[in-house]
Amino acid sequence: MYEMEGTVKVIEETQTFASGFSKREFVITTEDKYPQDVKFECTKEKIEMVDRLKVNDRVKVSFNIRGNEYKGRYYVNLQAWKVEGAPGGEVDGALNSVAADSSSGSGNLDDLEESPF
Repeated sequence: MYEMEGTVKVIEETQTFASGFSKREFVITTEDKYPQDVKFECTKEKIEMVDRLKVNDRVKVSFNIRGNEYKGRYYVNLQAWKVEGAPGGEVDGALNSVAADSSSGSGNLDDLEESPF
């Protein structure tokens, strides 16, 4: 399990593939000495967490690192399983309640078979 704090920069639309697999991506900007834009993805029921985010929200993201090979190329995804308001952030209580209800890291690599990533 990994955690990262930052400010929401981008929230992408939900992508649904022919197999029925869905994912939604969002980007946060870290507040390090050298800020980084980091992209996370949510799948299945975790997509609901992203629905409650707004650009400029300060958040803390708990995530797992997932790697896979697809047609001879290797990919790394940061799979968010919990998103909560960071200290000093203005995220409403609804986001924190959804994060508390989420189970940790239940993503399955088999779900990625249909995804090009």
